Amino acid sequence: MSTLPCLGKLPELEELSFWRMKELKFVGRELFLGIVGDTDVGTVFRKLAKLNFYDCPQWEKWEDITAKAEGSATVAIMPCLRELRISYCGLMELPHRLLRKASWLEELRLDYSFHLWEHYGEKGSSRRSLSHIPRLLKQSKSMADAMITIVLDRLADVLQKQIKEEVNLVRGVKKEVQYLSSELDAIRTVLEDADRRGYKEKTVQNWLKRLEDVSYDIDDVLDEWNYVLLKLQIEGSEDLHLPMMKVCPFVQSSCLCFNKVATRRDIAKKIKGLKERLAMIVKKKNDYDFIVNRPVHPRESARVQSVSLVDLSEIHGREADKDVLVGKLVLGVVGQQLQVGPQVISIVGVGGIGKTTLAQLEYNDDRLVNCFELKIWVCVSDIFDEVRIAKAIIEMVTGSSSNLNELEALLNYLKDSISGKRFLLVLDDVWTEDHTKWEPLKNSLKFGGRGSKILVTTRSERVARMMCTTEIHHLGQLSNHDCWLLMKHIAFDGRSEEEHEELQEISEKIANKCKGLPLAAKVLGSLLRFKDTKKEWENVLDSEIWQLEEAEVELFPHLFLSYNELSPVMKRCFSYCAIFPKDWEIDVEKLIRMWIALGYLSSTESTGEMELRGEEYFNNLRMRSLFQNFVEYKNRVYCKMHDIVHDFAKFLKNTYSHDLDGREEASKDGSLIQDPSLVSQVKVYRSLFCHDEVPCETFDFITCLRVLSLCAHWRGQGIPKGMENLIHLRYLDVARHRIARFLPNICMLYNLQTLYLDECWLEEIPKEIGNLIHLRHLHLSGNSRLEELPETICNLQDLQTLNLASCVCLSKLPEGIDRLVNLKHLPNDYTQILYTPQGFQQLTGLQTLRLFHAGRGSNKLGYLKRLDQLSGSLELRISVHHREDVNEARTAELRNKIHMQRLKIWFINEMGGTDSDEEELVINEVMEALQPPPNLRHLTIRDYKGTKFPGWSTSSLNHLRVIEIQECDGIPTLPCLGKLPRLEELSVWRMRGFEFLGREFLGIADGSMPFGFPKLKKLSFCYCPSWEKWEDITAKDEGNATLSVMPCLRELSFEGCRLSELPHRLLRKASSLQHLTVRNSFYLSLRYEEKNTSGWESLSHIPHVEVDRSY
Repeated sequence: MSTLPCLGKLPELEELSFWRMKELKFVGRELFLGIVGDTDVGTVFRKLAKLNFYDCPQWEKWEDITAKAEGSATVAIMPCLRELRISYCGLMELPHRLLRKASWLEELRLDYSFHLWEHYGEKGSSRRSLSHIPRLLKQSKSMADAMITIVLDRLADVLQKQIKEEVNLVRGVKKEVQYLSSELDAIRTVLEDADRRGYKEKTVQNWLKRLEDVSYDIDDVLDEWNYVLLKLQIEGSEDLHLPMMKVCPFVQSSCLCFNKVATRRDIAKKIKGLKERLAMIVKKKNDYDFIVNRPVHPRESARVQSVSLVDLSEIHGREADKDVLVGKLVLGVVGQQLQVGPQVISIVGVGGIGKTTLAQLEYNDDRLVNCFELKIWVCVSDIFDEVRIAKAIIEMVTGSSSNLNELEALLNYLKDSISGKRFLLVLDDVWTEDHTKWEPLKNSLKFGGRGSKILVTTRSERVARMMCTTEIHHLGQLSNHDCWLLMKHIAFDGRSEEEHEELQEISEKIANKCKGLPLAAKVLGSLLRFKDTKKEWENVLDSEIWQLEEAEVELFPHLFLSYNELSPVMKRCFSYCAIFPKDWEIDVEKLIRMWIALGYLSSTESTGEMELRGEEYFNNLRMRSLFQNFVEYKNRVYCKMHDIVHDFAKFLKNTYSHDLDGREEASKDGSLIQDPSLVSQVKVYRSLFCHDEVPCETFDFITCLRVLSLCAHWRGQGIPKGMENLIHLRYLDVARHRIARFLPNICMLYNLQTLYLDECWLEEIPKEIGNLIHLRHLHLSGNSRLEELPETICNLQDLQTLNLASCVCLSKLPEGIDRLVNLKHLPNDYTQILYTPQGFQQLTGLQTLRLFHAGRGSNKLGYLKRLDQLSGSLELRISVHHREDVNEARTAELRNKIHMQRLKIWFINEMGGTDSDEEELVINEVMEALQPPPNLRHLTIRDYKGTKFPGWSTSSLNHLRVIEIQECDGIPTLPCLGKLPRLEELSVWRMRGFEFLGREFLGIADGSMPFGFPKLKKLSFCYCPSWEKWEDITAKDEGNATLSVMPCLRELSFEGCRLSELPHRLLRKASSLQHLTVRNSFYLSLRYEEKNTSGWESLSHIPHVEVDRSY
């Protein structure tokens, strides 16, 4: 069939798929849509929601509608279309007018339709024409497919470059490359079925491993080719001080060829060997009768349907969670104004943590009996079937099943059934993130009685947010004791007292392996129930959970539900995390850069786009509860994996991949952790994560590494020989090792993208660093002896991060800094960079700059004018010398740095002239000119010698959360900071000239504001030796119910202050005050330390008062 029939007239058609239409060449508007010319035909494809075209290689044209038809209000084309997928098709261009007419289209997938992706991908010339479509995706089908796609792209690039640039490849290799491309393309059509079967069929697993191995070997050969060309270019460069030219991915130009016959023959020989290996894999493929990929259809749920009934005697450790949730469920129902519309509360946690169990406890809690007229339980599971869910709710409400099948009729019936009745609806195990499936049901539920609640259980915070959750309850782990009680209930059932005594100690140790996961406790309990001897129990204790057959059958399938929801790339990113030891603090930034180095993210994107994509993938995994224990330290985010989740990742690796030398677990002793999932032999490992000393000969045979990390506590001295042989290396972390003499070798690794040299005791950086022209991230922090950077570092035009933090002897930046046109991050806190070239002003993309010295050396505040992308935190250390500094401060235009969150303004010295009035005036004007951006969250002012605060301190910083005022000795009082609507913390420290605090401080003195400090939670005064009086509010103010003063204040502290009395009325007005602390303040201690005195009584309403008599 070369064209399509007229299907647009079918009124009830919702899904349409065309599969393997080998002869299809043309899709016309007359035949397919039923539109003749510009005739107004009403609605075409009235209910079509999904449209799939799969494997139509000859399809060249899809005829668009006319401009008149597009503009006609009486013509509706595909008004309900939400998803369009075009896979393995030869189509060159999309029908733009038609797609604009399909106004509800949300997702367009272009899977392996390369001509379309070239036009409409991230860098395509026609991308803008699809800007109205929210999601444009290009996605692989399986983990193996994800890798093959990368290899195919690189093979295609070789052939394309040869044609475009007339580069002669090694003789005969062109045909070999074409063969590799065509065979991999053919294999790709069966990978979905192979990936599905590989979980249980060992022979298919091995076939996938061999396929992945050869894919990576092809990638290695192409990478080696690139390296040779790059090496010739760099070593042929005569002047390292000139910017290096970028090199195309594999072939440069016809004048740059291999100068050694041996190299040409070697690469040709390797490609020929790969062809033979791939031919064997293709031949073996036919033995497995794989099903060719078909369009995706809704899958059957793999989860057993849950019910509301629960045996309370089997539940342990959830009392606190139950009480918290009961409080949230009755809020707005009992003793308070009833809320309009159902409130959604979500329980979020990893699979097996006990979300359903907790929901069952809530559903059956006696405290809710009189709160709701209706209680409804529905197990949703991973297929969000609106019709089935609506029917289930109706059946629970009416007690009888509904014969209705249309969603519209069901939702109207549901609306009438619950109208005016307060209900509790539990939606257990929700997976969908598609708000269009939830919206119709939610709108019907709005007709329930006031105070109704919907309790949702889900593994994904994204789901909770989609459902407009007002309260998210993140369910934590059980204690080891509670896990033991849960496991004991199953494992010890029917055993004698003697067996209890004999096995109790070892059972407690086994329970510790559950790491707080209830499902793991149940699985281990079921396993131990059939173990009769102590020796068998000890074997379970000594085994890793991922090695237990019971875990594979009963525990991991629950995690597979979350895993199977991931895209192939995210599956690979997740399973890679098994490289880290258990309980390891994972540096999120480094993890994403490892993913990039290994090629997990699309190589067609720029590095910045890849990092954003990596952050998106990580956040997706995080919201599915696959990471936990997040902490932020020194502007870096760290996290951990739950031990059971880590076991699952380890299980995936050992299911789908080989281990080191075929051993069961290469990393059991913890000395060597690597990524074995990608390769089958030691010599082709691609990721190495070392705890211990690396053998001297290691780098002689592990030559395919992309990622190498030598941990901080690695005991090796320096780096073993052979580092320069790691020509494929993209990511190298040798932080905290003495590697100075090995730096020249490292500078020969021309493919490096990320290099960590933090705290390596470096005194200088060799000029050869300029050879690493692909370097994106260079970390030199903590090299306290480093005094300067070589000018050749400015050759690194792709450099995005240059971390110089804590290089305390570094005093200047290189002259050519303006050539680092892609530089985004320059962390330089704890440095003394007083010389900044004028070219620094050209770094308009700079986002991170932690410290800037102004007025000293060559640095001028005006250099910051064009750096409007600065974000995060910035510390300004300012030396004011003359009136020109006022103009520099104005030129800086800090108010335009709208992405900045934290700002510290620190005045280093005074002008030192004889005219003190003029100096005071200049300093005040400089401060006034340094107006921060309105979105600032945290402001610190230190050593300001002016006599008044600038006007912007109370008028333009409406988003400010924290203010710190330090050592501003010329300030006698504080401005009306109470007007700042979001201020949560105020700290006043070492203010020697501070004497008086009046009512204007609260912002209510002029009567213009009905509140003062509406969000302030913490207020502290430290070492204000001249401060004698804090003016209280009036009795009238205290009695004014409409006046709010510090309603959220919880902590108030004084230390080293001369103040003799507190403002009692104000403190009574601050109704939330919980803690009052007085230290080293003689007069306050004298007045308030003795109980049963009038002073003490005036503070009796404050729960916690601490008066320290030491002074």
